[in-house]
Amino acid sequence: MARAIPVLLTVAALAFGLGTGPAAAAFLSPTSPDGPDVVSGIDPAPGSDADPEDTPGPADPVPEASPTPKASPTSKAGPTPKAGLTPKAGPTQTGGPAPRTGSTPKPNPARGPAPTTRQAPKNDKKPAEGPALVEDAIMADDAILAAGTISADDAETQATLVDVEDQRIVQTRAALTAMLQTGGVEAAQRKQPQVFASEHGRTLVLPARSTETPYTLKDLAAVEKGRYLRRLKDGSYLLGVHVFVADGARLQLRGPLTLRMGSLPGSFSSIVAFGGNIEIKGTAKRPVRITSWDVRTQKPDLNTTDGRAYIRAVGGEFEMSYTEVSHLGFWSGRTGGIALTGTERPASAYRHRTKDQRHQDKRERLANTQEDRGGGSFGDVETIPVGPGTASHVLADELVSGSIQHSVITGDAYGLFVSGSNQTQIIDNRIVDSLVHGVFMHRFAKNATIERTKVIGSGGDGFVLSRATVKVRVSDCLAERNGRNGFTLNGSALASGPSASGESLAVYGDSSVSNSVARDNKRYGIEVLGGSRLAVQTSEVIGGDMGIVVREGASEVQISGNRLADQRRQAIALRDGATGAYVAGNTVTGTVTGVYMRDSNGTIVGNKITTLPVPKAHGITVIGDAGGSEITRNTLVGWGTSAISTARAADRLNKHNNDEDRWDDTSSFWVKAKRYVKPMNVIWAGVILLVVVSAVRSRGTVIERRRPREIRNPYALQKLLEEGRPILLRHAPSPDPAPAVELSSRQREPAGSTPVAGGRG
Repeated sequence: MARAIPVLLTVAALAFGLGTGPAAAAFLSPTSPDGPDVVSGIDPAPGSDADPEDTPGPADPVPEASPTPKASPTSKAGPTPKAGLTPKAGPTQTGGPAPRTGSTPKPNPARGPAPTTRQAPKNDKKPAEGPALVEDAIMADDAILAAGTISADDAETQATLVDVEDQRIVQTRAALTAMLQTGGVEAAQRKQPQVFASEHGRTLVLPARSTETPYTLKDLAAVEKGRYLRRLKDGSYLLGVHVFVADGARLQLRGPLTLRMGSLPGSFSSIVAFGGNIEIKGTAKRPVRITSWDVRTQKPDLNTTDGRAYIRAVGGEFEMSYTEVSHLGFWSGRTGGIALTGTERPASAYRHRTKDQRHQDKRERLANTQEDRGGGSFGDVETIPVGPGTASHVLADELVSGSIQHSVITGDAYGLFVSGSNQTQIIDNRIVDSLVHGVFMHRFAKNATIERTKVIGSGGDGFVLSRATVKVRVSDCLAERNGRNGFTLNGSALASGPSASGESLAVYGDSSVSNSVARDNKRYGIEVLGGSRLAVQTSEVIGGDMGIVVREGASEVQISGNRLADQRRQAIALRDGATGAYVAGNTVTGTVTGVYMRDSNGTIVGNKITTLPVPKAHGITVIGDAGGSEITRNTLVGWGTSAISTARAADRLNKHNNDEDRWDDTSSFWVKAKRYVKPMNVIWAGVILLVVVSAVRSRGTVIERRRPREIRNPYALQKLLEEGRPILLRHAPSPDPAPAVELSSRQREPAGSTPVAGGRG
């Protein structure tokens, strides 16, 4: 709501005819010739060769120049930024007053006093005393860099700058829309390049033209006689203002071209298309080079803590080929360098199309609907199938489409950031030393193709397919020496229950990594988190802590035909509730454990596993609940305690037809005994022992009986019976009754005494 208040006030002021009065000027007005620029110190200096009439067009040759020329023969290139310059990706933080990008930066003890505005440094003179070099400011905080984080103040500054950029873009769009809706001569006059000024800086706006003619570098240089874009002596161009490509407009940059985007502490330039199109196209011999530029040091801006120049397409289309991009972006994905994002509201590009084009769009939409199983399209609303591997519905016109090919991206915060996109193509690119991730496919990126792209040395992951990405195909790619995983595929649901944003509980999937290589990444080669029907096929994983890890309840994951080598712990790991996994035809060498399965189930079939010769090596290890799993036709070669370890499995497994002939069992006698000392085994062993003992005893008796003996008289051992004195037994006579006489206690007969036979004592 707070962001919408300035927009509402602006629109109201314009609606009541106050567009030229003080109320409108507070937010939006054409800049005056002597007003401040977005980037301090880029006004044409006396004697500069910046002549807008002499600015070459796209076809005119421009002398090629290095993106990072030296300011003088003795100057040296700045140090390579460390991954700690940019914090780990996380939620954008807001709070505190928004700094004004057009104002003078505040003093900073790490950099010295704030630079004075409108001072252009000259290459033949030493820079004025005061502002410290960017390299010095960076290296002054080694303790923070060593920890891989930044200070809370710097983090708050970056988050606030991202918020300011969002406000500036939304306000610029709203103001332009309000002006064009007034109609008449004034609206017609607004359909040309112009500069809007606000508390968040100046923006050079490129409105939609009545024709399909694109804007070029010459159009930007013509605004206010080259005040915001000027040509330098080496043939490159310096951009000193935010550029806004409006809905229906098209900006075209063609090679050969070297474009330096001004970037100073708290003040930087950007190129943002909101519903418009951006084309940056060079050739193999005439590329386009784009970099951030600090006019004080005459070097690219290596410090991200105070913001940095970036390029972004919000909706519309973005095309880039044969382009070299370096040192762009800061803090978030959408300001991370090269960003393709969906819009927060429908683009109006549909209104700019002819009747025939709209009918063609309808035919293509219907054809795509038939091909997309379970989905549909109704007007502007595109529905996506419900169930595993799907996402909730989004507006069709919100999605951005793009193509990035044959390009090199170096030192950006995010190499490429894509969200809310459809059919984006990332082909034949090289992304090096990104501060966070290399290629980041964020929410609602679908039907994307990533081919023959290399990501090397990123501070985070090489390739990331995050939650809510669907049908993204990664093939023939390389992820090498990245700070975390080589590839990350996350198909988890956006919510686990009722949420404030009402996100769907459905999981995502149908994405794959194939014919790719993950080499020497610090964490895992490939990690699969949740989701359904994700696949890793015919790829190579070398080094790392673990090779391919599947966890967080991922279902129906297919891992087949891969080659894994030299992992420190496990080559393939199925953990934490993974179900229905299919691990087949993989070749594993040089690791302690080939396949590790914990509290998960799946089919492990036809794999060849060769482990290291260490005492605790296992070909396949199963722990916990693995009911319904099948382990069959695997070839296990190695030297360790067991080829297939199932002693700690809670359920019975279907284990059969595995080749363990070349496995050397090094376990001790007691370890081997423990494998078989189980309750049922003990019972059966007791039964067998009893039978054996009984058989032995019976055999001894038979042998004893069969042993030959001498013949004896059968009566030799008998004794004669002797006759004794006969004894006559008779009944005792009944005694006469006698008077009862009471006896004393001593005379009483003891209890339990028995009378003598015959009545005699």
